[in-house]
Amino acid sequence: MSKPPNDLLADLLKATSRSFYLTLRVLPAAVCPQIGLAYLLARTTDTIADTEIVALDRRLEALQKFRERILGQTSAPLNFGELAAQQVSSAEKLLLENAEAGLGELQKFSVEDQKLVRGVLTVITGGQELDLRRFAGASAEKIVALETAADLDDYTWRVAGCVGEFWTKICRVHLFPQVRLDEEQFVTDGIRFGKGLQLVNILRDLPADLKKGRCYLPLEKLDAAKLWPETLLSPATEEKFLPLFREYLDKAEGHLRAGWHYTNTVPFRQFRVRLGCAWPILIGARTIEKLRAANVIDLRQNLKISHGERNRILLTSVLACPFPHAWQKLFPASGKAVASGGKFA
Repeated sequence: MSKPPNDLLADLLKATSRSFYLTLRVLPAAVCPQIGLAYLLARTTDTIADTEIVALDRRLEALQKFRERILGQTSAPLNFGELAAQQVSSAEKLLLENAEAGLGELQKFSVEDQKLVRGVLTVITGGQELDLRRFAGASAEKIVALETAADLDDYTWRVAGCVGEFWTKICRVHLFPQVRLDEEQFVTDGIRFGKGLQLVNILRDLPADLKKGRCYLPLEKLDAAKLWPETLLSPATEEKFLPLFREYLDKAEGHLRAGWHYTNTVPFRQFRVRLGCAWPILIGARTIEKLRAANVIDLRQNLKISHGERNRILLTSVLACPFPHAWQKLFPASGKAVASGGKFA
């Protein structure tokens, strides 16, 4: 017997969301379904975009059709059988096979929630299409890089900054609509929160992306440092590369510091939301520490924090949550990061 859609989607979330599943579990019931479904739909579009064995035009067509269904512009049932058949991961195969179940759950939300979910997915899928076209034909032998710093900022907005804005608006509507705060600053910090997480991912995944022919560090910055994408991780260029790399680590830390400010703007009684925000920030900050201490040989190993480090972060934050003084000490102090507050391009 097949499972009810909500049970199936819960299983898919657990199988595909990895560490984010911990965040979902701690969130209040009033916002968990909306955030969970938005994540699941975004994972579906990401799986479509990443199925490289399928021709580019077929993936772009699938993304367009899925976006049209998300936006309610068409009701024609989707069939992602071709894409599903190419998946190595059984969870992602199941995700594509059950795309309609997720779309059905979306219809159960309020009009306002549907609008927010559709809005963030429109931005995300637009970014995925842009990425597919930008890196068409890229390979380890033919690396394609972003052109400008503005391109990188736009990419981090499309992939994760928009998620920070979505998260902010969903939580505001359902959890603390009457609380007075600086709305513009709260949204700005939420956007920076998302951008910071994505920038950490970019810096951590630099070796893997270069092998795929993708360089997210912009050419205008590489040119100024007399660097080329093909030799970024060469010991011969280490003295020129590491200062630039650490400059971007500072930028990522500045964004995460804004995210920490955001987390502490959330009303104190909303401890579940605070924990859900704190975990990725603290894990990101620890990743930055490891990357900052690395040389190019270390970076080639795709440095990540261990499960033990992650579990210590989770436990420490849970224990500190009821105590403001201990809580404030969780985020590492740094004189290099840009202080929170204000916009940061």
